[in-house]
Amino acid sequence: MGTRIFAGLVAVASCLLTCAPPVRAADEVDLGAFVRRDAFTDIKLSPDGEFLAATVPREDRTGLVVLSRKDNRVISAASLGKNNHVGDFWWVNPERVMFSVAQKLGALDLPQPTGELYAMNADGSKKENLLGYRVESEGPGTRIQPKKAEAVAGFLVDTLPDDDRNVVVMVRPFGELSYTRAEKMDVYSGRRVLLARSPVQEADFRTDAWGVVRFAYGITSSNANQLYYREGDGKEWQRLNDEMDTGRIELPIGFAADPRTAYLNVEQPEGPDAIVALDLASGQRKEVLRNPNVDPDGVLESFDGKGTPTAALFFDGKPALVPLDPDHADARLLRALKDTFPGEFVEVTSMTRDGKLALVQVSSDRNPGDFYVFDVVARKMDYLLSRRDWLDPERLAPTSPIQLKARDGLVLHGYLTLPPNGGGKNLPLIVHPHGGPYGIRDRWGFDSDVQMLAAAGYAVLQVNFRGSGGYGRAFRQKGARQWGGTMQDDLTDATRWAIQTGVADPKKICIYGASYGAYAALTGAAKEPGLYRCAAGNVGVYDLPMMQQEDARNSRTLGRWSKDWVGERSTLAAVSPVNMAGSIKVPVFLAAGGEDEIAPVVHTELMERRLKAAGVPVEATYYPTEGHGYYKEENRLDYYTKLLAFFSRHLGGATAK
Repeated sequence: MGTRIFAGLVAVASCLLTCAPPVRAADEVDLGAFVRRDAFTDIKLSPDGEFLAATVPREDRTGLVVLSRKDNRVISAASLGKNNHVGDFWWVNPERVMFSVAQKLGALDLPQPTGELYAMNADGSKKENLLGYRVESEGPGTRIQPKKAEAVAGFLVDTLPDDDRNVVVMVRPFGELSYTRAEKMDVYSGRRVLLARSPVQEADFRTDAWGVVRFAYGITSSNANQLYYREGDGKEWQRLNDEMDTGRIELPIGFAADPRTAYLNVEQPEGPDAIVALDLASGQRKEVLRNPNVDPDGVLESFDGKGTPTAALFFDGKPALVPLDPDHADARLLRALKDTFPGEFVEVTSMTRDGKLALVQVSSDRNPGDFYVFDVVARKMDYLLSRRDWLDPERLAPTSPIQLKARDGLVLHGYLTLPPNGGGKNLPLIVHPHGGPYGIRDRWGFDSDVQMLAAAGYAVLQVNFRGSGGYGRAFRQKGARQWGGTMQDDLTDATRWAIQTGVADPKKICIYGASYGAYAALTGAAKEPGLYRCAAGNVGVYDLPMMQQEDARNSRTLGRWSKDWVGERSTLAAVSPVNMAGSIKVPVFLAAGGEDEIAPVVHTELMERRLKAAGVPVEATYYPTEGHGYYKEENRLDYYTKLLAFFSRHLGGATAK
């Protein structure tokens, strides 16, 4: 079954290579197995179980494929052109699937939703652009001026599982700090009917189990979050929280099975966020879930499609789903599935409307994702397919959660991946800071870059330094205006921890990252010239005044945010790697894309010139037609071949085949 479906996806995508042999630690690394794209990204069952829909990544776009589950035949596909990706998709009734669009100009760029919603029937018929700036029809749902579509973006709020014709969407007029609206939209014609107007700018909405818009939450011109509630259709909005008054953000999660109770994600003065039950009649609040170390990383909604939160996901080291109600049928099902796959993370990604079939994803640090169809009634599990069935999990490297203290006593969390058969001590180490930096974090799970480096013989250290997401408001705010400051010190302290514990050979440590991680790599080499043997930066930002000037030019809101979080422009030159080149005493590797709009190539070009002027050995490679990360497989192969060769010269690990 899985083989036939995989063959169908290959035929549609026309971008996948012949299966490679399993990866193993060796003198040479088979890069092809690591740079090869997933066979698919996500897959979901239709409400009646007749179809499967899957997103399939291609070179510079992601398409949507629909298959018949009866005979595993690919029956339709949709693709929207270069740099356009199907962002998410939803079965809105047994025959019709709706999907959103995101754009990104490079493989490492975070997808930027365009606010477009499309829908098509499973057989590919009646494909319509229902909402967004590219709508051309003068149909009833477009609200157009003569020959011009309304300049709005739209985002799904509720699929309305009891209504096969309509969904609830948030509609946002173009422009900064706009007031949004909640509307009911026909998934065939695009016709929209107003349900509510937001009481705050940039608001999103939350509905109850009956599809009634009850919450609105957004930001003010001061970048402060506000939360509003109303009792029902036509009722007045009441403000429940203002970040300017309380010093915290509160976000609605959903409604309990008892409609008198709502769940909120509430920031705390110290420590992680809590899930709080709000009695809507009395206004009383009760904390129901809080992990001592990490924020909730998302909420699992009931499999019946009603949106009732049933469990919270926590990445306290490894991921765990903690039920809000341990006796709920969904919680019992998840416990049974977890027992079937010990040591793996198991989640139900979709379920048929009658509750008889579930699509189950199983993943881990060494498993990018296997999918199974589970017959709930017969308790029978059938393998479907895998994201990367050419990788053998048994030959990949394990990733373990770690914890350490920074020099000021702040507890830091992260992950250590040890190379297969490496022995675990006195290893060449690569410190690998994540991008972002704010609100982004490393998580336990499969990471292609990390596994590639481990296959080359390196231990890999990932640290969620202050400013990272997932550890509470106070932890995130400790990173404000700390580019080159305490955020960088956290990476230094983690590196020294790896030496003190005996994991790292102190003479064989390099620091390497992309985007903000590239900034941190070059800054680390400048601030700690005796700690690192080399540094590598990919698609990095190295001139902070230049970056901030560009932020302000693009958006007043982004400009204000940049001052609040990165710092005043007058202070940033001193912590810009382009101005610290003379302090770098180790070889440097740089790479960039010529069309990068997140970290423009001028940053890397200037960094290269400054390093050469300071007499620092530097290798730089540029990919003129690429953006923030590299789409073309030949460019990814070239980049990682050069990167592994660079590390091999300075740390002694394996090179590419």
